[in-house]
Amino acid sequence: MSDQRHALYGSDPKLLFPFAARLASKDKLKWVIAITVALAAILEIIDVSIVNVAMPDMQGNLGATLSEVGWVSTGYACANVVIIPLSAWLGDRFGRKNYLLFSLVGFTVASMMCGFATSLSMLIVARVLQGLAGGGLLAKAQSILYESFAPSEQPAAQGMFGIGIIAGPAFGPVIGGYLTDNFGWRWIFFINLPMGALAIVMTYLFLPRDRQEDIINTAVDWLGIGLLALGLGCFQTFLEEGQQDDWFSSRFICTMAATAAIGTLLFIWRELTVEHPAVDLRVLRHRSLAAGSLYSLVLGMGLYGIMFAVPIFVQNYLLFDATQSGFLLMPGALASAITMIFVSRIAGRVDARLLIAIGAVITVVTGLLLAHINPNTGTSSLFFPLILRGIGTVFMFLPLTLATLGSLPKDDVAPGSGFYNLTRQMGSSIGIALITTVLAHRIAVHRAVLVEHVTDSGYATQARLHIYQALFHHAGSDSVTAHMQALSLLDRIVDSQATLLSFADVFYYVALAFILTLPLLLLLGRGRNRAAAAAAH
Repeated sequence: MSDQRHALYGSDPKLLFPFAARLASKDKLKWVIAITVALAAILEIIDVSIVNVAMPDMQGNLGATLSEVGWVSTGYACANVVIIPLSAWLGDRFGRKNYLLFSLVGFTVASMMCGFATSLSMLIVARVLQGLAGGGLLAKAQSILYESFAPSEQPAAQGMFGIGIIAGPAFGPVIGGYLTDNFGWRWIFFINLPMGALAIVMTYLFLPRDRQEDIINTAVDWLGIGLLALGLGCFQTFLEEGQQDDWFSSRFICTMAATAAIGTLLFIWRELTVEHPAVDLRVLRHRSLAAGSLYSLVLGMGLYGIMFAVPIFVQNYLLFDATQSGFLLMPGALASAITMIFVSRIAGRVDARLLIAIGAVITVVTGLLLAHINPNTGTSSLFFPLILRGIGTVFMFLPLTLATLGSLPKDDVAPGSGFYNLTRQMGSSIGIALITTVLAHRIAVHRAVLVEHVTDSGYATQARLHIYQALFHHAGSDSVTAHMQALSLLDRIVDSQATLLSFADVFYYVALAFILTLPLLLLLGRGRNRAAAAAAH
């Protein structure tokens, strides 16, 4: 029995409670735990992307402007990034099972509040509560996996967990688009209720009971928590609202940037000097965690950057609706799931840095292929690059997780996991902010260049105007109206071409980012051990 306990809970067999002991002989409880925490994490991951497709419907239904309804997403993101690094401390203070249960209940109740919201302010408050509850799901779920599985079983456990993390952003728009088109935007929140209830029941039944001696009743670092909320909250707001407010030309954005910088510096000083910090930044003394978290920023930018850019491109240029663009991403998500099975079998016996490098190269190729988009680009042209993106992401995601967290001491896994997940979340926010900024800037640049070649005296311009004018005249417009319609059409064509060239630039930049950050892999650990190789075999 002691061997079974050790295999199930690593070096701490006292975590086993009576009900789990009866299941341990079947060697199934640990996988039930893995499914439970993966379901909790998927709830949070999908909810990040599922809301975006319903924004226009929310705007019309609640009578809000585009900038006002944007706070439905901004409020959730700000609350999310504030709570993620606090998840380790909250788990220590209240117990990992208690905290996960509380987060799941809070997330489910907040989802119900979102669905029943009758005003924009009520919806934003509910989304903030949902973000505060959801932020603990991802980091806590991953740390529970590391604490529950032996090192030899980590590749398989993290592989199953990673399928949901990678596939979630792809399935979110599909689910959101379908529910919004057929049932209304409120159902993108109501869909969380049965999944949340299932996760609550599974967590209550199968996660080991928290031991009283494991709950740490230290003084609460209220100042650290306040500085964290100030710094990260303002920084997330800066990223979310910057492009819309024209960045530093806005006094509000300048205030957010300055407050974020000051709050973050004071927070770092506070956490490094206080005896019981809310966020243990000392875990960054582990080189693998520091380097892996830094590379996680790039991974977040690449993973969510392409996932953000492609739907915008197909909706704005190919005129896809939300559901069609979601289905376009599904083959890549399925490719990720299949690749995850393969990578999880070899991750324990192959140098993680080699696998990450392979994934980075595949992602570079994906960016270069997408950068060759042209006016004839359609779904068939995007199919293979998106399949490659799904494969490349897996080669980076799972090995990077193992190389970053696999060598940490058990006491440092929870704070390390929280910081690692925070960097990926911040990477996605930074990536999206950069992409929207680059798109706006490059559209203006390309339009200016194209307009220089569209002149009244140009033969090609005059020939095209005559063709368009003849078409509109044939359709029933008089000569003056047909001429104005032809000029308007030519202007839209210039805008369309400038947009196309700008998306090509974005994909080039994503490829370049992965090339330039490859040297960071030298700072990572190998993420390999013989026991893991034997288990994978």
